[in-house]
Amino acid sequence: MMIPELPDYLTRLGGREYIGLIIALFTLTAGVSRPFSGKITDTVGRVPVMAFGSIVCFLCGFLYPYLLTVGGFLTLRLVHGFSTGTKPTATSAYVADIVPANRRGEAMGMLGLFTAMGMSLGPAIGSWLAESFSMNVMFWTSSAFALLSILILIQMPETLVNTQPFRFRLLRLRKEEIFDRQAIPPFVVLLLQSFSSGVVLTVVSGLSSSLGITNKGLFFSVYTLASLAVRLIFSRSSDRHGRVPVLLVSTSVLVMAMATLMFTHSTLLFWTAAVLFGMSWGMNSPTITAWTADLSDEATRGRAMATMYIALEAGIGIGAVVSGWLLNRFGVAQGMYVSFGVAAGLALLAVGYLATRQR
Repeated sequence: MMIPELPDYLTRLGGREYIGLIIALFTLTAGVSRPFSGKITDTVGRVPVMAFGSIVCFLCGFLYPYLLTVGGFLTLRLVHGFSTGTKPTATSAYVADIVPANRRGEAMGMLGLFTAMGMSLGPAIGSWLAESFSMNVMFWTSSAFALLSILILIQMPETLVNTQPFRFRLLRLRKEEIFDRQAIPPFVVLLLQSFSSGVVLTVVSGLSSSLGITNKGLFFSVYTLASLAVRLIFSRSSDRHGRVPVLLVSTSVLVMAMATLMFTHSTLLFWTAAVLFGMSWGMNSPTITAWTADLSDEATRGRAMATMYIALEAGIGIGAVVSGWLLNRFGVAQGMYVSFGVAAGLALLAVGYLATRQR
């Protein structure tokens, strides 16, 4: 909901040179917390970890209006990352628990469908609230949605059979608990793919403004609507045709989306890129999640999901930092061009890696 408005908000606070950190700090704590959330998901349970993530969202959304310095804002972004570092890990494990393996791709597609609905409506609503009322109203509305999530979660049954009470010693990680080796193939692919998301989250709001598009959330709405359409039509494609073949197609579309953004000088190309980006992630997200679940053991599924999400956060964070640096180094126009070019190149590397996995 708030992402499209945060670069301008930070600029008004006097922190324009730190725009790249909006996403980078968020993804830093998200990535660092993944191994812990994976272990807690596999021991304490799926529902408590999901609830913790929603509670962090609720508190951070409430606190943004009261931290009016650059340092305070960036600190809260760092804390806010714990929400994404916990809830998706447990949610993916929860869904994998309750569906048969031969329909896992379809189930992950449905999970992604509802996620995409939120991502489609959220940015547009957030930008409308910020423009029509104030940034504070947008922050508090975000907090209210997180509260609704908490109220739903406390009614859900736990799917982990042998749960343990939380103890702080569970936060002590052995080396083998940090990273699931079985999830390395999805990790590599998602790391290369998600760089593009870090670039888009950092750069697209500026590109929108340069094209005269006042609602900075519309790109995200268009891409998530395209993602929704793809998920509805191709929800079972990876169950029928295999994970790697579908990922080859989706990652190739991602290359096309980044290449289109490189040369975007009109709203037509801008919206075309948004549709391509949405189509790509509409296939990518459920397929790579199902692939990770396929490769994991039931007893360590939370760890495998955490490993996959570490790649997601790392790729987004690196993409955000690199694109922010490129904007400052080369200026807005040239920085955007180079950022999207690097993203296209890394997605092309992912295509090559997937091609070797198909042999």
